[in-house]
Amino acid sequence: MSSIIKKIAFLVVAMIGLQSCIVKSSKPENCEVKEITVSKIYEGGVKDIVFAAPNGDFYYINRGLERGYTLEGMRSKVLNKKVTLHLPQMFYGTSKHIKQLATYDELIFTEFSSEGIPSEN
Repeated sequence: MSSIIKKIAFLVVAMIGLQSCIVKSSKPENCEVKEITVSKIYEGGVKDIVFAAPNGDFYYINRGLERGYTLEGMRSKVLNKKVTLHLPQMFYGTSKHIKQLATYDELIFTEFSSEGIPSEN
C-alpha cells in the first residue's frame, strides 16, 4: 500500500515540477530585465533565434524563425549592439527565453501583446 502512495506522490511532484518549467504568458513585471551586448546570433533548438553575449551567456526567441524573423534581419538590427531583454522568472531562477527584446530606440520583439509587434521589413 505504501508503495502505491509513494508512486502517486512521485507523479504529483513530477507533474508540478514539469508544469513550473513551462514558460507561460508572464507579464513584464514578472520578468528580470537584463541588458547585454549581442556578440553572436545563430539558429538553435527548433527554429529558435539565439543571441549570445560576450561572456558566453545566451538567450533565445522561441521558434523565432517560424514567426517571420530571420537571422540576417536580426543581425542587421542588433549584432554588436546593446539590447534590453525581458526574461521570465521561474521557480528555479531566470529563464533564457526572451519575452521581449529592444534596443534603446526600437522594440524588436515582444510576446507581451499581439498588437504592435514590429516586422523586420
